Amino acid sequence: MEFGYARTSTIDQKAGLADQVAKLEAAGCKRIYQEHASAVKDREQFDRLIERLEEGDRLTVVKMDRLARNVRQLLEIADNLTERGVALRILDFNGETVDTQSATGRLMLQMFGAFAEFERNVMLERQKAGIADAKAKGKYKGRVPTAMRQADKVKEMDAQGMTRVQIAEALGISERSVYRALMK
Repeated sequence: MEFGYARTSTIDQKAGLADQVAKLEAAGCKRIYQEHASAVKDREQFDRLIERLEEGDRLTVVKMDRLARNVRQLLEIADNLTERGVALRILDFNGETVDTQSATGRLMLQMFGAFAEFERNVMLERQKAGIADAKAKGKYKGRVPTAMRQADKVKEMDAQGMTRVQIAEALGISERSVYRALMK
């Protein structure tokens, strides 16, 4: 069976999720698991999907970064799927479709994955150098915490009797950020 997985990091990216789902449906996915979750935290729907997959199934994602944070994680997921007889298809992997049902697809996955990680590392090095240069010139003060910009809204919602969870969901911030805003 053909399964799809769509993920965005935040609830604010609803359009991106809908776009992924449309592409997965067009690619023939019969069942699509979707969620708003960071790639570095628990992904409930992803875990449910992985448990559900059986030999002969294929998991399809639109892009690599919707599935894994880095090449190591991607290859671990791909190896786990391969051991279980499940194929992996990535619709847009550096402009190419990669399908691990073939030896060529598995090779492409490893090569493109290495190049993608290299590009990301180069970008991060440039970013780090640029920030260091801006700090040296006194032009960079760091990122302004987005949740703290909503501290007044958090306090107002708290005063109205909303729970911390309700406030976090309504404002699209973490519960921890709600607590920090209330302590401010």
